[in-house]
Amino acid sequence: MKDTVAGAVKDAYAGLKRLLSARYAHVDVSAVEKKPDSKAKRDSLAEDLLDAGAGEDVELLEAARQVLCAVRESAPETGSAVGVDLEGLDAAAVRIQDVIANGTGVRGRDWTVTGDIEISGVRAGQPPALSNP
Repeated sequence: MKDTVAGAVKDAYAGLKRLLSARYAHVDVSAVEKKPDSKAKRDSLAEDLLDAGAGEDVELLEAARQVLCAVRESAPETGSAVGVDLEGLDAAAVRIQDVIANGTGVRGRDWTVTGDIEISGVRAGQPPALSNP
């Protein structure tokens, strides 16, 4: 079972990368892949994606959501898991929707948001669904 779940993560990530390559060929994710814990590398990638208009790409956002779902299923946390946990967010606007968590739905610290914040469809205190909605 563990190999199947790990394969699901790899497959979902490969799909996300294919979509990124096809639509945003000039955006390079390799720096974040090499140093995923580097905030500077993640921030740079986020800036490149925003500059390319990827934040409005519904299909890309869905592919990213599939990766997150696969990762959650491959490494379930014990106790109360947080659905979305963002720290140090600096954004023009924030939209979070359709979060299911067995603990806290959305948690944020040190946010700077200059525009609208929309959070909807949060279901907290529930066990995560076994399949994608």
